[in-house]
Amino acid sequence: MSDDKILFNSGSLEEFSDEMWKMSESEESKLKLGPDNADSGLAKLVLTLVELIRKLVEKQAMRRVDGGSLSDDEIERLGETLMKLEMKMEELKKHFNLTDRDLNISLGPLGDLM
Repeated sequence: MSDDKILFNSGSLEEFSDEMWKMSESEESKLKLGPDNADSGLAKLVLTLVELIRKLVEKQAMRRVDGGSLSDDEIERLGETLMKLEMKMEELKKHFNLTDRDLNISLGPLGDLM
């Protein structure tokens, strides 16, 4: 996607809508699915969602650790689980020939997903 960004200003909702329409019409934002790439497109979407959830769970876990609401045993199990999940994600990215950059989709004016 291009580096075009919508900056906050006091413009009207109509101006914002027009800008969003221009961005959605760009060739880079089109989803190109066909028989040859449907599997990789679906894998990319699923792994993007899994990676987003994994990062959210990791942040929540760190909040709980920092807050002192977990025992040492729970912290150990949580760390091990998160490490195994990260290793599995790396394995799946390698299997589908995807990189971290591939999983970071653009949300237009909201910025990147991750």
